[in-house]
Amino acid sequence: MDVIKVTNLTKKYVTHKRGSGFGAAVKSLFKREKVEVVAADEISFSVKKGSICGLIGPNGAGKSTTIKMLCGSLYPTSGTIESLGMNPYHERKKYVRRIGAVFGQRSQLVWDIPPIDSFNMNRAIYGIGREDYKSRLSHLAGLFEIEEVMQKPTRVLSLGERMKCEFIMAMLHNPEIVFLDEPTIGLDILAKTKIRDFIREINAAGTTFILTTHDLEDISQLAEHVIIINHGKKVFDDELIKLQHFVGEKKIIELTLPQPFNAETLHELNVRLVKEKSSHEIVIEADTAQQSVGELIEKLSRKMHFTDISVKALPMEEIIAKIYSD
Repeated sequence: MDVIKVTNLTKKYVTHKRGSGFGAAVKSLFKREKVEVVAADEISFSVKKGSICGLIGPNGAGKSTTIKMLCGSLYPTSGTIESLGMNPYHERKKYVRRIGAVFGQRSQLVWDIPPIDSFNMNRAIYGIGREDYKSRLSHLAGLFEIEEVMQKPTRVLSLGERMKCEFIMAMLHNPEIVFLDEPTIGLDILAKTKIRDFIREINAAGTTFILTTHDLEDISQLAEHVIIINHGKKVFDDELIKLQHFVGEKKIIELTLPQPFNAETLHELNVRLVKEKSSHEIVIEADTAQQSVGELIEKLSRKMHFTDISVKALPMEEIIAKIYSD
């Protein structure tokens, strides 16, 4: 069942263009050249209930604009959004009680008081019963192991500790959909792992997540469904596994050689040399749609000696970069 359905969503802004220098500044006081910017261009997609959907794209692609429209904080120029059976911007008060949001670069916590006081404030705003509140807070704090941390003023917390508290703040009222915008930005590997585990556990209980991020490890580890937006247009909308086949059946093969590498040995193998890590270590790319991994390894073994070999899928970063450039 679809929990979000977006049809021909478009958002246009009007800004002004001005040249540099004093003369251009004076001229702009009397006449300014208008420029129309299309942040979202007739985007359509749907998100299934209980799924984790990754919404990705380069800077300026229109991701954040789309998320703001889905949250109900921004009106579209045209098109429609149906989320939880409601129009997010026309039924905003009722809608926001059923969603949560975590923005990696914006805090919901009050800087000078402990997170526990901010949590209590949210309890009052959302009208959460005291017993429900205690039960949820105990469960969420236990998952993140921050029972003591949430008693300290927010300003003294590390980034990782603060982000864990941001997640608890967003989840206290038990939202049905949670929007995550760069939730792991700036975090170390341990904090990222904890937050990813938390998202998986909450998702397993039925909560839908919409995730925007530049950390493609978040996407590969969490998302089942991926939407890619570039220059305001949707360029991909399908399962994660299909994204990995979008640019062909490519494989990355790393070889360790007993002797220095000679580029002549790769001729006629229909592979691309990606990198020479050292004189005895090379990385090549092969298209397994043209020849199987087994056939390629057999050809390699006839052409050169190697002491170790590793075969991996094409890195997510290269897949996404290829889609952007195309």
